[in-house]
Amino acid sequence: MKTTISRWQRMCRPGQRGRVFIIKATLTVAIVGGALSLAVRMPQAQTVAPPAAQIASLKSIPVPGPSPEVLAQFVANKTAAIQLGKALFWDTKVGSDNKTACASCHSHAGADHRITNQLSPGLLAGDKTFQLGGPNYTLTPDDFPLTKHVLMDDPNSPLLSDVNDVAGSQGVFRASFTDISPTTGAADVCANVPDDVFHGGSGFNINGTNTRQVTGRNTPTVINAAFNFRNFWDGRANNMFNGGDPFGMRNPNALVWKLEAGVLRQVQVAIPSSALASQADGPPLSAVEMSCAGRSFMKLGKKLLPQAPLSGQTIAPDDSVLAPLAALRAINPQPTYAVLIKKAFRPEYWVSPALFSMTSADGLRFAPMDLLAPRPFNRDLSRFQVSQMEANFALFFGLAIQMYESTLIANDTPFDRLLEGKTDALTPQQLRGLAIFQGQGRCINCHGGAELTHAAFSNVVNQRLEKMIMGNGQEAIYDNGFYNIGVRPTTDDIGVGGKDPFGNPLSETRMVQIGKAQLLGNGFDPVKEPAVGPAQRVAVDGAFKTPGLRNVEFTGPYFHNGGKATLMQVVDFYNRGGDFARANQDNLDIDIAPIGLTEAQKQDLVAFLLALSDDRVRYKKAPFDHPSICIPHGHQVNASGAVIQDGTSGQAIDNMQCLPAVGAGGLSTGLATFLNLSPFRH
Repeated sequence: MKTTISRWQRMCRPGQRGRVFIIKATLTVAIVGGALSLAVRMPQAQTVAPPAAQIASLKSIPVPGPSPEVLAQFVANKTAAIQLGKALFWDTKVGSDNKTACASCHSHAGADHRITNQLSPGLLAGDKTFQLGGPNYTLTPDDFPLTKHVLMDDPNSPLLSDVNDVAGSQGVFRASFTDISPTTGAADVCANVPDDVFHGGSGFNINGTNTRQVTGRNTPTVINAAFNFRNFWDGRANNMFNGGDPFGMRNPNALVWKLEAGVLRQVQVAIPSSALASQADGPPLSAVEMSCAGRSFMKLGKKLLPQAPLSGQTIAPDDSVLAPLAALRAINPQPTYAVLIKKAFRPEYWVSPALFSMTSADGLRFAPMDLLAPRPFNRDLSRFQVSQMEANFALFFGLAIQMYESTLIANDTPFDRLLEGKTDALTPQQLRGLAIFQGQGRCINCHGGAELTHAAFSNVVNQRLEKMIMGNGQEAIYDNGFYNIGVRPTTDDIGVGGKDPFGNPLSETRMVQIGKAQLLGNGFDPVKEPAVGPAQRVAVDGAFKTPGLRNVEFTGPYFHNGGKATLMQVVDFYNRGGDFARANQDNLDIDIAPIGLTEAQKQDLVAFLLALSDDRVRYKKAPFDHPSICIPHGHQVNASGAVIQDGTSGQAIDNMQCLPAVGAGGLSTGLATFLNLSPFRH
């Protein structure tokens, strides 16, 4: 269920879940058994107060993941696996261009802080036309919010301006994979593909020169992502890891190679509680985010296995995880990725000396994660020799990244310290904001629990599907933790209402409705879920995963389209009852309705959200320290403002933003907000 409060609301106000009217409320704060008890008292003539909601510190919540018994079937040394995962996460050689790491889009509080060439047209809405600015545009404070109202608190106010562009993350140039380079350490060999709309491209092209593509959704943080039952905005990253792509048991062709009794066999893998691993295996083959179109994980393995981790990048000698690798850089030869895999994983997945013949088509049985139709690529059917370790590189990559990201837990915020009994951890203003968060603001109805999201494992595992009265007053069933909140019209981006590459619904509700519950895994029990018959109304279109809120101070821009630049703009959005609530009524969460906060109350609520920042994240202290990395940040331009073309590749020349290596002790200067804006700016 959404929360204790929402259950109470359904019981006391049928058909009105989530609508709480608080007038002249006073807050009582008490610590009960290590949890915070918040009782909101209201005049009895107005309404009856719900039972006090109890929230525990995030430190009290176990980090989800496979059981030790399941993990031991694959991982031989967890410490080594974490080390491998951190190296792979920050290594720019994972990208086809040798410039794009997982961390390229997740280096600032686990999210993306760049402002140039971060804009994508409304591709998911079928629009290839930039409305705000074109490729290589630099975002400014005045661009936000992307949907502007004449009266910011009036849901009926006419729009001052509106664009369907998305503030996403720049990835790679549009290109088709040919092969890895014969030179160890070099970038992949790829064929440039024109990206102008006249050639069927997405429009990331200026006067015939390709610019880097930009994702069709904003980048969520990887910090605390371990608590999500599913990952990505639309839940594509399945809770069951199949060893090769994001889609779990939905992909019948996902097989790994295992040596059993001296015989090398292909076996199916279904590792529960592993949405992080499923997510990790998506971007490396994405033709938008990290790869030339058509590259397989086998080829990525061939490229990386002979190489030393993070070659060309600096590791701080006191790095909390990679210090042993830094110490080994003085020896020759240095340990390679192959050496790290042998240390981290059980030998039955890499030890076979046999080589077997594959084609690129064999390697692409793991499905790509791209939201739009696959980019054209060279379907080379020539055969090449593959080792067991190369064939299983996707398995190692996903699990190692999961092991590393599971250490990125921000649970030492002022709010957590309040929940642990430190009654002065929050200021009086922040305590007032907390009362609004749990009361009049209705924030807790989606951002509940210690994780501050109902998409969390601890909530979803109890009930995967939920019945609710929607914004149009009709009852429907939806995926727990995924809500349509009226950020954009539903038709712009249907979110969890979309389909996977195999034609299955991403929505678990719809999977049950079409009789495919057996593909959901992780203990899904139809008996304890609401029945979803053929005629049952389902409300999942335009719904997106509810993000956790810790460190939200640093992770702007906000929402799946990156449409708000500051926390105050987010509060304004909720206060007026969304931007497109009326258009989205059929799928709208009923909590999206005008709240009626005063300016002072909004200030209080934003102040509370600032109490959700962990200073270890702010100052990049362990476990949030990292090796050096240089990240593409827009393109070079000449005196007239035109992008400069690289004479060899024909692509725009990158500007590179370099971050120095940071050790376990962190930095003295804290992270900045998006565009360096005050969180209180409207």
